[in-house]
Amino acid sequence: MSGKVITENSNIMKKLFLSSAGLVPETKKDFFKLLGKDPTEVLVAFIPTAADPEKNKDFVQWSIDQINSEGMKIVNIDLKVEDQNSLHNKLSKCDVIWVNGGNTFYLLDQVRKSGFDKIVNKLLDQGKIYFGVSAGSYIVCPNIEAAGWKNADPNVVNIKNLHALCLVPFILSAHYNREKYYSAMLEGSKTTKLPVVALTDKQAVVVEGDKYWIVGGGDKNFFNGFEEYKQ
Repeated sequence: MSGKVITENSNIMKKLFLSSAGLVPETKKDFFKLLGKDPTEVLVAFIPTAADPEKNKDFVQWSIDQINSEGMKIVNIDLKVEDQNSLHNKLSKCDVIWVNGGNTFYLLDQVRKSGFDKIVNKLLDQGKIYFGVSAGSYIVCPNIEAAGWKNADPNVVNIKNLHALCLVPFILSAHYNREKYYSAMLEGSKTTKLPVVALTDKQAVVVEGDKYWIVGGGDKNFFNGFEEYKQ
């Protein structure tokens, strides 16, 4: 499958930045190119909900520091205390919807309960940029099966339906290290017909309109015929 996103309206330039570890030096310039405006004028809706089940939440502050260091402003949004209407009102005022990492299964459950899954497409159609970090990147795929391939995320909420937001036509795996995880990724990719990209912490997938490609440093790791758009 070539590096194109399946969209209902090809005239809509949906923008997503799907990372493994956030706004790292190797991908920063690519994000700001996608953003297309002065970071000091940007309001980020920061959604840390996926971290709730985690004992060590230091990575949440790390992401906040990444955002603050570029001069962007933050509005914290917790999916647990929001509903579809309140989310739409708050997110409509922001430029970037930053969905942070943590437990992917828990995040998907809260995405459904809050109604975020019902409004995210409309927000992207309004020109908002979706920024995913790890779990936040997994949930835009057709499903979140890859979250368990490396035994990284336990299904703490015991959800059976792993269907996700389906904003991209491929499966993504974060925090990839070839020496540690190649076998697990190879076996996992055999369980799906979807193309798969494995991102290291120095990489991200940029999605713009109906095209997508990998940015950052190091070798690119594709499975099941994943093909990026050639810029």
